[in-house]
Amino acid sequence: MWQIMQIHSCHIMRQRLLTSKTNVYFKNIVNNKPSNFIKRYVSEIKTSVDKQGNKSLLLLCSPWKLCTGVSLGICLRYLLYKGPVFCKAAQNTRTIQRRPNLYDDSSKFDWLKLFGYLRPHKWLLIAAVASALAVAFLNVYIPAMLGVIVNVLANMKNDLNTDFIEEIKLPAIELISLYIGQAAFTFFYIHLLSQVGERVASQMKQDLFESILRQDMAFFDQERTGELINRLTVDVQDFKSSFKQTISGGLRAMTQVVGSAVSLLVISPHLTGLTLICVPSVVIGGTFIGSLLRKLSREAQTQVEKATLVAEEAISNMKTVRAFAGEENEADMFSRECEIAAELSMELGLGIGLFQAGTNLFLNGMVLGTMFLGGHLMSTGQMTAGDVMAFLVNAQTVQRSVAQLSLLFGAVVKGLSAGGRVFEYINKTPTMDTSGGKIIKYHEFHGDIEFKDVTFAYPARPDAIVLKNFNLKIPAGKTVAIVGTSGNGKSTIVALLERFYDVNEGQVLIDGIDLREFDCKWLRGRALGLISQEPVLFATTVKENIRYAKPDASDAEVIQAAVTANAHEFVKSFPAGYDTLVGERGAALSGGQKQRIAIARAVLKNPPVIILDEATSALDSASEKVVQKALETAAKGRTVLVIAHRLSTVINADLIVVLNRGKIVEMGTHEQLKKLKGFYWNLIKQQDQDSDSSR
Repeated sequence: MWQIMQIHSCHIMRQRLLTSKTNVYFKNIVNNKPSNFIKRYVSEIKTSVDKQGNKSLLLLCSPWKLCTGVSLGICLRYLLYKGPVFCKAAQNTRTIQRRPNLYDDSSKFDWLKLFGYLRPHKWLLIAAVASALAVAFLNVYIPAMLGVIVNVLANMKNDLNTDFIEEIKLPAIELISLYIGQAAFTFFYIHLLSQVGERVASQMKQDLFESILRQDMAFFDQERTGELINRLTVDVQDFKSSFKQTISGGLRAMTQVVGSAVSLLVISPHLTGLTLICVPSVVIGGTFIGSLLRKLSREAQTQVEKATLVAEEAISNMKTVRAFAGEENEADMFSRECEIAAELSMELGLGIGLFQAGTNLFLNGMVLGTMFLGGHLMSTGQMTAGDVMAFLVNAQTVQRSVAQLSLLFGAVVKGLSAGGRVFEYINKTPTMDTSGGKIIKYHEFHGDIEFKDVTFAYPARPDAIVLKNFNLKIPAGKTVAIVGTSGNGKSTIVALLERFYDVNEGQVLIDGIDLREFDCKWLRGRALGLISQEPVLFATTVKENIRYAKPDASDAEVIQAAVTANAHEFVKSFPAGYDTLVGERGAALSGGQKQRIAIARAVLKNPPVIILDEATSALDSASEKVVQKALETAAKGRTVLVIAHRLSTVINADLIVVLNRGKIVEMGTHEQLKKLKGFYWNLIKQQDQDSDSSR
């Protein structure tokens, strides 16, 4: 039925039905008489049924109306509430998952990597495991001592002259000793496992973060921030919890099952055989149900991640959300994702509950069977009261251990899935080769830059060639401006010079040396200073934001950089001065203030090359003049590459390069290019018209 309803004709009918407010179309279908073919068909059915004597059903209601009513009821339910329509958009969602297959995580679990993390803490782990096993063995031995005490109590009834204190003293002391030992070893294994788990989780989190920081820019073009944060927080925490539960509870439970089973065999082989005969069926059923729960668990984890992504994007882009009055849409979208996650989690809880309930029912049935058969063996003299007591306690220990293992199964599945995702990112190697270690000494650095036969396309869009056979020389100490309309590759040149990406063909050279031979940390940290269109500040003080470029800089150096960037005056006007908190992404500052702090940050490391990527395009005219003055001061004596949209900022450049579709179409000074009346002249004319129309 569903397949039929999804065909094109049904979609058209659905559109017609939903656009009709009066439901006239339905009334016509129901009220119109059926065709002769249908009448004839129904009359044949009625005749055949009459012959069989079952008249009452067809006489009660018309077959045509019955079929029509049932069919329309079902169709209305799906057409009106489930399927998409042509006149109304489907429910929107932006939570597109990167991972095409949700069920491959456990296969990526790196056991060797885990053992590598555990190796430095092996003695702590061994002590913890030994303590857990000691607790398990004590739990197995305690029922035997309880059986001894029960036998002493039973014998007191038969021999009234026996001294009770003398008889009970030694078994009681032994039992108390076992309880004290059990408590001590429980403390040791929990404490030691906590240390191992926290240290391993901390190291995994650090390695994961370092691995993310090492990745290429192409990696961040394709990944989502919320997903990466989810790996650092939720997945590491899930893996740590699963690890601790598995080592402590799992080993203890398995040891108790084995030890108690041995004790049961020693006490009564016949009773044990009859009791455990049904265990294989539980194991097979548990394995089948476990595979279903494992799949459902992964779906629930993925849905929780989708809800987190919606919240993370909405909060991090709150200005955009508020500007478009999207609070209600964001709340609805988050609510939908949370409801789906809750439904999946409830289904998972239902499955685990049914599995646990069935397991408990089976194990409690074993206890009842033990009491019945044990009573029968007592009546025949094959078992004592103490033996039955010890058998029952051991059976309950098996019951609790198996129940604990069934609960741990879900935690193990969740931990393997989370650990697989964490190890996937830890083991991920960047595609860009950063093994080059060449450094040019500061007094030997000139700053000649050359793009030689460069062809490049972004890894996320390999078919869209941005630059092809691109050649450009930027002399040391000169200011070169690159202009052109949007989408022509201006910012791509900056990305290649910063070596955010490697060229597909050709070379990018600094002082005649290929960028790929340089130490990337030195290149970006000392040689190049980037000031972008939208500077991002960290949620800390003004001083620490400027010092980010040179962590060991003194306060005097920070202030001098701010003076050079024309930022000192407005910073000193703040009540807290350089200790003023700027807010998340610099939200407490204006655009011009943020830009000048970014200039001070770039100037602080005193780079020989400064790159200005549309540094003033987002500012108003008043702020632009102040920032432009700061840029001119900072650029003195340095090689400067300017990416500009506003041509008023490049008039004084030594060389202006005009780009069109990734190729250089004009080069020269401002006056030379104006005389050509080509692309550059058209850009000036277009901007003049735009400024006139905006007045």
